[in-house]
Amino acid sequence: MLMIGIAGKTLAPEEQDWIRAPRVCGVILFTRNFSSREQVSALCAEIRALRGGSFLIAVDQEGGPVQRFRDGFTELPALALFGERFATDAAGALQLAEQHGWLMASEMLALGIDLSFAPCIDLKRGNRAIGIRAFHDDPAVVAAFAAAYVRGMHRAGMAATLKHFPGHGSVLEDTHFDAALDPRPFAVIEREDLYPFGAGLAAGAEAVMMAHVAYPEVAPEPAGYSPRWIRGILQQQMKFAGIVFSDDIGMAAAESAGGIKARIDAHLDAGCDIVLVCAPAIVGEAIGAVSTRDPVTPPRWAALLARAQPDWSALVEAEEVQQTRADLAALRLETVA
Repeated sequence: MLMIGIAGKTLAPEEQDWIRAPRVCGVILFTRNFSSREQVSALCAEIRALRGGSFLIAVDQEGGPVQRFRDGFTELPALALFGERFATDAAGALQLAEQHGWLMASEMLALGIDLSFAPCIDLKRGNRAIGIRAFHDDPAVVAAFAAAYVRGMHRAGMAATLKHFPGHGSVLEDTHFDAALDPRPFAVIEREDLYPFGAGLAAGAEAVMMAHVAYPEVAPEPAGYSPRWIRGILQQQMKFAGIVFSDDIGMAAAESAGGIKARIDAHLDAGCDIVLVCAPAIVGEAIGAVSTRDPVTPPRWAALLARAQPDWSALVEAEEVQQTRADLAALRLETVA
């Protein structure tokens, strides 16, 4: 029901209590929680020791500007570089994007992490928060990349999370800091922004993360706590039966729902399964806010759990890993040149 953030590189006693809370189902890690591969692997083991294998551990390891763990890991190029390559080598760009998803997921699984919230399939249309995190501005091109990236993650054994539904790329505002409003009618959003999500769902993505963007021609509230967007469009119209994540409720654009309890209630009542509470300063209040709610049963998110944990040494020595790292490095250098 809640996925929470923690403050540091080891667990404080209070954070251990948070993780034991029955309505907390996962932890999301950030750069503040990382100093080395060995340290973050030990942190994952420390978390597991408190709740066992049915507890989710997640991160945003997209590549480009959003890569929480860097030292000792592959330098993952931003997704926009694949979109640039697509213009001259569509098949090669899609294949390399699939390899990007496979390698990213493999490295995270080897740490004991279940989920990297990926892929970002918003359209590349100038949004301040998305920018080069997006593949391309053409919905059909993004749809092809969405399917390829999901295939790569699945080949590694990691569930895929499509974000940010129904599309964050076509507004300017960064919802971390500002409210965002997209005035377009549903028919346009469906034809453009929703098209890649359809492809990602058809490829078998297990989860969707909502956007904090409001689309007033469709529903009055932001999509993250909109029954129409979640229950009506995503689940009924698009037939999605997987897990729905909110975006972080500590972001400025989520404040329209009210205080912490009001935000959590709004998202859960609208159909979100798991609410992200990334700022440790509000986790205690958030846990108190859900104390009277029925916990979501583990089978609801069983499909999100890691299918395997590769051995790190064997992984990094594998020929496919070495080749993929070289190919991704060449893509970065080619773009700089």
